[in-house]
Amino acid sequence: MYVLAINGSPRKGGNTEEMINKALEPLKTSGWETEVYQLGGKKIRGCIACMKCWENKDSKCAVDNDKLNEVYEKMVRADAIIIGSPTYFTDVTAEIKALIDRAGMVALANNREFEGKIGAGVVAVRRGGATHVFDTINHLYQINGMLIPGATYWNMAYGLNKGEVNDDAEGMANMNNLGRVIDWLGKAIKPHMDSFPKVETQYGEN
Repeated sequence: MYVLAINGSPRKGGNTEEMINKALEPLKTSGWETEVYQLGGKKIRGCIACMKCWENKDSKCAVDNDKLNEVYEKMVRADAIIIGSPTYFTDVTAEIKALIDRAGMVALANNREFEGKIGAGVVAVRRGGATHVFDTINHLYQINGMLIPGATYWNMAYGLNKGEVNDDAEGMANMNNLGRVIDWLGKAIKPHMDSFPKVETQYGEN
């Protein structure tokens, strides 16, 4: 099984990256193929509402001059997707918001390509606002019929400077718990994915 972790922080070696790596540890140990995709700081623009994805239905965004289609292809292949973001003015980074708006729309337009996948969000925060960031990421998963695993707390850890989240013992322990739950859930549902109940959507259709 393959888990894709998307890092929305532009800061190399930052707290979001530390949290993602902690969540991936149990999955690596259990034999999952793991990949961290660095999206933060890369070129990705917002959705322009052209609706071409609903016309073309080719599993691509019609705007093909940035990173969206590259990461989208990986998201389609993944059994589980982890999206990580720091807290910027009580929300996700601009790169993650662009990913949510565009990847989410392309997936819906192409027979709900994310449906049945596991989706988890992780949030680095200095002090406040992390719950809203967590909700924003989960909205992508919910509208696309994905499965959101639980852990022992909301998936957030506290720190400002690089590495400070490692001092948040509870937050980092929860990252380990999250990885373990993703592993369990993935193994539980994998044999049954062919029978996952597809639902119809009218969004974007005439």
